This record gives sequence, structure tokens and C-alpha cells, in this order.
Amino acid sequence: MAITLVNPDGLPAIDVYRQVSVASGSRLVFVAGQVAWDAEGNTVGAGDLAAQVEQCYLNVAAALAGVGGSFDDVAKLNVHVVDWTPDKMPLLLDGISRAAAKLGATPVPPATLLGVAALDVPEHLVEVEATAVLD
Repeated sequence: MAITLVNPDGLPAIDVYRQVSVASGSRLVFVAGQVAWDAEGNTVGAGDLAAQVEQCYLNVAAALAGVGGSFDDVAKLNVHVVDWTPDKMPLLLDGISRAAAKLGATPVPPATLLGVAALDVPEHLVEVEATAVLD
């Protein structure tokens, strides 16, 4: 495996992600920000943050699978949520949990959560981008 996830001493241990990833692979994979579109380009979960988070994570997984990777290869995630407030955290975590159950994986690489004013399409509530490392 090209990625080792670590919570170093001196930093808080966060349940939903690790503080550091160490990459030893030779191929970097940059996945464009994934929104809640299905394979036909239809928005999934209009108005439902958890459903859209789930679809974004499934889309990231599909992109990685297309180049021979999986969430186990992700070194870093960036999550952009429209009009973020802390009370949305349970919805975000629910969407991640639902995607993890479908994928049979626990996606916990280092992650950055950013609140944004808007995304490309008004119906989109979240966008997830990933950097992965493959052997």
C-alpha cells in the first residue's frame, strides 16, 4: 500500500480523518472536484446534504477505480460545502458513513473542510476532490 495514515503525538486524534499521510508510491493521481452527479450528469439528492456527500464520495471512488485505485490510496481530501455551519456536521458524517458502507472502506485520509458561498451548479451543496498515490 502506498499510503500510511498517522495521528502523530502532539496532535489531536480525530475520528473522521488522520492528521498525516505518508506516501511511498510512484504515481500521483489528482481527482477533480466531484459533485453529486450520477453517471448521466443528473444531480442526486437535491437539497439533501447527506445524499450529496455520499454521491461525491462514490464518484471519487469511481474515478480512482478507473485508474486502478481506491480510497486506500487517497493521501488528501478537500471538501467544499456551500454555506457551511457546524450544525451541518452530522449530515456530512452521515453521507460519509453511507458511502463508506457501500464502498466497504473507511475513508479517513487527511482532509480539509471549507465553507464556500456557492458551487458551479446552484443545486450542488458539496464538492469533494482527492489526491491519491498509487504504486
